[in-house]
Amino acid sequence: MKIRSLILLLAGAFFLGSAPVEDSYLLSGLITDADTGEPISFAYVHIEELNRTAVANADGRYEIKNVPAGNFTLSIHRIGYRTQTQEISIKEADEVVNIQLRPTVLGSQSVDVVGEQEDLEGSNLEHASKKVFGSDLRRNLGNTLSETLSNLAGFDERKMGSAPGRPVIRGLGDERVLILQDGIRSGDVSAQSSDHAVTIDPISAQEVEIARGPQALAYGANAIGGVINVVRNQIETTVPSKTTGSVTLNGESVSTGISGAIDATVPYKDFALSLNLNGRTASDVGTPLGQIENTYYRSTNDAVGLSWVQDWGYLGGAFSTYLNNYGIPPDPNGHPNGVDIEMEKFQYDFKSEILVRNDFIQVIEGDFSIKNYTHREIESNGSLGTQFGLVTTNAEVKATHNSLGFLDKGTFGVWGELEDYAVIGASTPDANSYKIGAYIIEEKDINKLHLEAGLRFDWVLNKPLENDPNSSIGNIRERSFPALSSSFAAIYSLGKGFSAGTSLLHSFRAPSLEELYSEGPHLASYSYEIGNPDLEPERGLAKELFLRYQSDKASAEAALFHNSFNNYLYARDTGQRNNSRPDLNNYQFVGTEAVLYGAEFSGEYQFLLNFVIDASISYTLGERNVSEQEQATSGYNGDTRPLPQIPPFKVKSSLKYAKGGFEIGSRVRFSAEQTRTGEFETPTDRYLLVDAFSQYRLEGGKLLHTFSVNVNNLLNTEYYDHLSRIKDLRPQPGINVSLLYRLYF
Repeated sequence: MKIRSLILLLAGAFFLGSAPVEDSYLLSGLITDADTGEPISFAYVHIEELNRTAVANADGRYEIKNVPAGNFTLSIHRIGYRTQTQEISIKEADEVVNIQLRPTVLGSQSVDVVGEQEDLEGSNLEHASKKVFGSDLRRNLGNTLSETLSNLAGFDERKMGSAPGRPVIRGLGDERVLILQDGIRSGDVSAQSSDHAVTIDPISAQEVEIARGPQALAYGANAIGGVINVVRNQIETTVPSKTTGSVTLNGESVSTGISGAIDATVPYKDFALSLNLNGRTASDVGTPLGQIENTYYRSTNDAVGLSWVQDWGYLGGAFSTYLNNYGIPPDPNGHPNGVDIEMEKFQYDFKSEILVRNDFIQVIEGDFSIKNYTHREIESNGSLGTQFGLVTTNAEVKATHNSLGFLDKGTFGVWGELEDYAVIGASTPDANSYKIGAYIIEEKDINKLHLEAGLRFDWVLNKPLENDPNSSIGNIRERSFPALSSSFAAIYSLGKGFSAGTSLLHSFRAPSLEELYSEGPHLASYSYEIGNPDLEPERGLAKELFLRYQSDKASAEAALFHNSFNNYLYARDTGQRNNSRPDLNNYQFVGTEAVLYGAEFSGEYQFLLNFVIDASISYTLGERNVSEQEQATSGYNGDTRPLPQIPPFKVKSSLKYAKGGFEIGSRVRFSAEQTRTGEFETPTDRYLLVDAFSQYRLEGGKLLHTFSVNVNNLLNTEYYDHLSRIKDLRPQPGINVSLLYRLYF
């Protein structure tokens, strides 16, 4: 219980013991079209260092309150305009910063503004990260977060029907990709198994951030694949001048699915009330060979938050729920009639920020979160198969500092987590996991060179409630894992729109409670899972080289990556039937040396004024070492063999016509065959899909209307995705027409 006390002490010390400052200032201005001079409504304005956000009103005016003195990066994006970032300075007085945005038909066009007159064409050099928002987010909006991101270069989706899907980045998924909402971990068990859904709905996302390199160390030591942060702003950091929000309606034909969402922020004096309500329902998914039985879902993800904003900062809290009932399709080798899953999560979040009048410390932030998650798997006869319960408590205190010696700026913090985990329906023991971490991330600009470096120390204690030295899986006992992680990134502006960079990340991942202690059937994933109490930590080294280009009419990025692991942890299909459950294969958690490497490219080009062509290419190879013992028992002669669940070579390309608020286009998606398979894994054939899309935006009065029509798999092609756990039984969805309407007010 010492770690629990430490977490509570950190949170209490922050929220009650921090000394507020007396002065903060108002940042305001007018956002206009650079060509016409007309005001631009509903532009999204973000102070990156402070996480302050605002939405311009119908007259193009924005306000961000309680901003301290200092130098900051202002980011502005709006549908139909180039994303703009510029440096601003608040000099102990209210500041007016007027912004001119330039129209564009490119989806990822951005510009950095330096000073008042000069602007540099080129991507934002800082952080080697990405954001998804605006028309790109609406065009690719799916039922799950992973489906929404699956069209990005290097991104894939591990799935098992309609509801359970989790992002895979460059072949890495599960525990190696951290998923956050408003900077806080999701608190579910989606990383554990392919039948577990992520408890975040993307329909209310204002943007999705993808962090890599040193910045990822602020969220965890194991994010070698990356960090995905869904921004919903459930706890507002400033009080808007009037009520703002959006209404979303969405429908699709392939599953007769309907979804809707209402998001609003209501100001009252020094308070900001935020409301997020949404719901989804869908029937079984259709394919060219008929419906996939038991792939329905019914979900809702709702939240209410309240913030108190003062000159010294803000203090706020939010309560949210995630409820999801969905089906896992039948499998003759596991559950011939399918499994129904009932999932619920209740979450309590508290956040605060203190503005500090200090030459060194700029801002102190803190958050405290409790998540109560339950997951039940119901057999076709109505009996409970397996139930997972997880209560997660998080606390973090971090500070942003100004220049220190030769360093320009940085962040340091302390983070703690307690997981209380229990399983019913298996021999897996109840257990707790205690985690604490401390990190520091620093940045330096030297002329055209941007440098980042990060260091993080973590200590993890996994402790079963009762030790069992005679367990059938080994000596079940508490295990502790201390380790250091580090990362470095360098990005250099080559001029004329080109920049080049590299990043290194040394990661650490302690074995999870499931990997150490699991023992029992998991019917929804067709497996009998066997933990290994003797597992050692997973350590990886990620290397990347990338080249970027951006101009008025084009943008492109190419990357080479290599991720090596000296103890890659995964559940290996042994091919052996379990003695007590002969209908299920044994899946043994093991650690082995492994490597994943590959290349990816993405780019877009504007021609003939209103036409845009874009393309992305991604290819990942993954293999592991084969031990002499495995060679002797399996008869396999090679020193290495492919890892399972590695996506094949993929190419995506689209052509669109855009003018004013209207765009229309078509996309093709090609996937090569995947014959590099792990043991007992079946190959998949190549396929080619054709999609169509159209969007239109209409501004009227003080409202902004956006309409989207997407047609996926236009030719109703029968195809099989290699990362689908049901690919041996059923194809992917057939033709799907989806309609999306979103109203901003």
